[in-house]
Amino acid sequence: MKKRILVVDDEKNLRILYEEELKAEGYGVDVADSADMAFRLLDENTYDVIVLDIQMPGMNGLEAMGHILHKNRKQTIILNTAYSQFKDDFESWSADAYVVKSGDLTELKDKIRELVG
Repeated sequence: MKKRILVVDDEKNLRILYEEELKAEGYGVDVADSADMAFRLLDENTYDVIVLDIQMPGMNGLEAMGHILHKNRKQTIILNTAYSQFKDDFESWSADAYVVKSGDLTELKDKIRELVG
């Protein structure tokens, strides 16, 4: 059975890149451009891992992670952000992993494999 990933990021080009790269790795991938869209997808689907941007308009990724984990404590979440300073924010410690964004997705792919196989 194919592992399913939800990518939540407000940057369209990154959503496209992540979707293409992760599908090429053999994962089933859905994308959302906001926390609200992610919540709608989570109401209808289950995911092996959520790749969650922190800096988004509206609800940020840390707030969204709180809502997601409140509903499902076992949900695997990778925070994926361009800003390394959030790593020191205690709210980010609930995530299973923290990856700083890069055009090279090697670290993200390695982390996904490590967490979900």
